[in-house]
Amino acid sequence: MTALRASEAPRFAVWLAVTCIVAVVSSASAASTPESVFLEDFTWTELRAAIDAGTTTVIVPIGGTEQNGPHMALGKHNARVRALAERIARGLGNAIVAPVVAYVPEGGVQPATGHMRFPGTITVPDDVFQRALQSAAQSFRLHGFRDIVLLGDHGSTQASQKAVAARLNREWHAAPARVHAIDEYYRASTTGFRDLLKARGYRADELGEHAALADTSLALAVDPRLVRASLLGAERPPGAESGVDGDPRRASADLGQLGVDLIVSRTIAAIKDSITRR
Repeated sequence: MTALRASEAPRFAVWLAVTCIVAVVSSASAASTPESVFLEDFTWTELRAAIDAGTTTVIVPIGGTEQNGPHMALGKHNARVRALAERIARGLGNAIVAPVVAYVPEGGVQPATGHMRFPGTITVPDDVFQRALQSAAQSFRLHGFRDIVLLGDHGSTQASQKAVAARLNREWHAAPARVHAIDEYYRASTTGFRDLLKARGYRADELGEHAALADTSLALAVDPRLVRASLLGAERPPGAESGVDGDPRRASADLGQLGVDLIVSRTIAAIKDSITRR
């Protein structure tokens, strides 16, 4: 590099200082905008900036902790709704994903009913579940979110989500914030996906209602670690005793991806429609 003349040295020093300042500011700006859409990954100042910039929709993913047969992990609903909520938030472009609600009504304790007959299932009373959702929604409204979207991966939560949304929307009728209980998410993941698989020749007795072909395929597409692949080739287990309703043996990640695409596209459309009608 050619040595600087004495008269050029001050100008070079100013240029170098400005360049360094711009680099620092640019780096800080990039660092203040996380690539993640998960609320837990933000600092409070980053989240405030995101809301101020127009990210005013928050998705509340609702899972559940329950038995899913010998071949699938207890956290299936939680892992699935978190992964799908991320895809949905990115598709919307102005949404944040709240922490997963993993404790939902799952049946009675004394005597044990439904999934509670199997170790690892966790249940809470419905009124406790509804109060938790209501408090979360009130928190989001306080901090500037305008559209609070409830996405339930579990059948037992659908009616309660609608009840909470209706109650808060009545209470907030004069405010800009609204709660959206999007039941299309659940319909797409159950009847919608099963209908798609039926059209491809899969039998009704394979599809079942729980931990069977559709359920297991979705889990394989979202996170194959949820599924004990070595157990899929075994003889079909008895339903009542195994916790499986249907036959998961022909499940695959490729089939599951069809369901993922269906759920994400239908849910994004339903959220946009609900917000438009707010």
